[in-house]
Amino acid sequence: MNPSPIRRTSRREQAILLAAFFMLFPGFFFYHTLLGTGAISAFLGGYFAPVSLLFVLPLFFLYVGRMQRDPRRFHPVDLHLGLFLLYFVAVILVNAAAGANRTIVGNHLLGILFIFNMFVIASFLDFDGRPFRIMGLLSLAGMSAIAVSYSVDGVFYLGSMGIAKDTDALATYQGFARSYLITFVPVIAFTRSLPLRLVLHALGATTLFLNTARSEFAALMFAIPIIEFYYSRHKLHFLLCGLILFFVIHLYFDRILAALPANRILELLDLSRSTSANMRQHLTVHAVQTILANPLLGDYASYKPGYYSHNVLSAWVDLGAFGMVYLSLLTVVPIIPMFMREYFAPRHCGIFLLGFSMACITVLLLLTSHYFTDMLIGATLGASSRYFYERKYAKNRTPDLGPSASRHPDFRQAMPQPGSTRI
Repeated sequence: MNPSPIRRTSRREQAILLAAFFMLFPGFFFYHTLLGTGAISAFLGGYFAPVSLLFVLPLFFLYVGRMQRDPRRFHPVDLHLGLFLLYFVAVILVNAAAGANRTIVGNHLLGILFIFNMFVIASFLDFDGRPFRIMGLLSLAGMSAIAVSYSVDGVFYLGSMGIAKDTDALATYQGFARSYLITFVPVIAFTRSLPLRLVLHALGATTLFLNTARSEFAALMFAIPIIEFYYSRHKLHFLLCGLILFFVIHLYFDRILAALPANRILELLDLSRSTSANMRQHLTVHAVQTILANPLLGDYASYKPGYYSHNVLSAWVDLGAFGMVYLSLLTVVPIIPMFMREYFAPRHCGIFLLGFSMACITVLLLLTSHYFTDMLIGATLGASSRYFYERKYAKNRTPDLGPSASRHPDFRQAMPQPGSTRI
C-alpha cells in the first residue's frame, strides 16, 4: 500500500476517534446543560447509551483494521481484557437464562460496551495531536464556564433550576463530573507547559468542587501531585514545596474552610455525617454478607437495580471470586512495569502518564466508590496497551544501547580493493 492511502485511512480513523471522544464526554455535558436549562427536550434520552451504540461498530472495525495492518499492536493487555469481557458475557447469559433481573442484565451489557469503546479510543486516539489539544482545551473551558455560570450558592446542579423539560432524563452530578474528569486527564497528561497545567488544575478543582461529585473531585486531587511530580525536574524540590504547602494549609485550614461555600465536597472531611457515605457503607456490608454466603460464585443480581456495592466487591457479588481477582489483576498488573520503567525516567512520555494516572484514579475509585463496570477501566487498559506498543516499536521506544551494527556486512567491503578508484 502506498503512503497516500495509509494517510487517508489514518485521518479517517482519527476523525472517528475524535468524534467518539468529544461526543461521548464533552457532548454529554453540553447536551445535559441544554436539557437542564430547558433549551431542548430529551430527544436522545440519557444520551450516553445511544451515542455509544452509534460508535461501537465504527470503533470495532477500526480496531480490527489496526490489528490487521500491524499485528504487533495486539498486546497481552488486549488479550486479557477480551478474555475478561468474554467471561463477563458468559456470566450474564447464564444468569439471564435463569431469570436474572433484566434491568441489571441490560446495565451490564451497556457496561461492557462502554469499556470496549473507551479501550479503543484510548488505544488509538492521537491525544498529542493539534486537533485533540484544541478541542480538549476549548471543551474544558466551556464546561468550566457553564459550571461557574449556573452555580447557585457554590453548587452547580441544573436540576435545582426546575426548568428542564424532561427532568427524568437529566444527568446527575456524577454524569457531569465523569465527563469533565475523563476530558481533563488526557489533556493534562500531554500538557508540557507548567503555567498552563497550573491554570488547568485550578480550573478543574474549581469545576468539580462546584459540581459536588466527591469521588471525582478526590480523584482529581489525587492525580494532580502524581502528574506534577512526574513532570518536575527537581523531585526533592517538589517534595519540599509539597510539605510547605501542606503545613500552610494546615495552619490556615479553618480560614480556608470559612472562605469556601457550603458544599457536599466538604463532607470528605467527615464522612460520618454524609448520608451518601453511610448508604454506601450499608451497601458494602450487604455485599460482604452476600459474598460470605456465596464465596465462590457470588450471587448475580442479588440486589435491586442501583443498590450495588460502590467498590470492587461488586465484581465478587456478580462475577464470583474468579471475576473479581481477574479484574483486580487486569487493572493493577500492567501499571507495575510501567511505573518501574518510566516514572523516574529523564524523558517525559505523555501516553505513559495518561495510562499511569488513569490507572491510579481507577484503582482509587474501585476501592472507594465506583462499580466494577467503570469505563475508566477501558481507558486505563487502552492507554497501557498503547504505551507498551509505542515503547517497543514506535516513537516512545527506548534507545538501543547495544553495540552499533557494522556499516558493511563484510569487513573487506570497507577496505579499498586493488585497482579500485577512490572517489
